[in-house]
Amino acid sequence: MAFGQVYGNRVIRGIISVYERVVRSIPLLVILFLIFYGLPAAGIRIPAFTSSILALGLRGAAYQSQIYRGAILSVSGSQMKAALSLGMNRFTAFIYVILPQAVRAAIPPIGNEAAIVLKDTSTVYAIGVSELLRQGHYFISTGSDPMTIYLTVAFIYLVMTIFIKALLALFERKYRIPGLGIEGEI
Repeated sequence: MAFGQVYGNRVIRGIISVYERVVRSIPLLVILFLIFYGLPAAGIRIPAFTSSILALGLRGAAYQSQIYRGAILSVSGSQMKAALSLGMNRFTAFIYVILPQAVRAAIPPIGNEAAIVLKDTSTVYAIGVSELLRQGHYFISTGSDPMTIYLTVAFIYLVMTIFIKALLALFERKYRIPGLGIEGEI
């Protein structure tokens, strides 16, 4: 979608723009309910787990398209001109010149988005998908202390989020561009 927004024609840019603006404007829980409860009204039945993956994917794609679009636009236009002057076509230039630089620039915001998506998985509890929060609710229904269970669930989410952020920080350090955006580096 980011490629289409930056390099597509007006029609493609318009379609993608409408999609991402609409999806980003609707709360995740509403998207989840529209897919799980709304599609059966149109004769399309999707299991709860698949509905939750679809809802999280549609929402995540809308936000990530903006992250990657910004990363692509952060690469200097002279990079594309230089690649074209070497005889590459626009697509080849994008794949071999622009994309590697853009992916590096997108790593920090993608890490934030990954943490958000991880935490948003708790919303699928609303349609009966058995995830971490629902498992906590099962323990509470068997007589366990609710505060202890919810604090445990919160701690597990915290550990998973920190783990994801640490992995992406390692990835970012490994693939960073020396001298780009790092203060004090020689």
